[in-house]
Amino acid sequence: MSLGALAAMIGTFYTGYKNMKTAHKYFACSSLLCMIMAIYSGHKMISGKSRKKKNSVSKESAE
Repeated sequence: MSLGALAAMIGTFYTGYKNMKTAHKYFACSSLLCMIMAIYSGHKMISGKSRKKKNSVSKESAE
């Protein structure tokens, strides 16, 4: 996923530099989508780990 985000960002910078308005808009939207997916998946990984720790701690205290 990070390679796709990098390609989208490079395309966004290039089309902005060359003043291609419609292509720039598509690259910017795809770059934004990649960033949103990266934030969502990172948040899911972090929250999933903390939830597992809480469950294992509560099971140990119950025993």
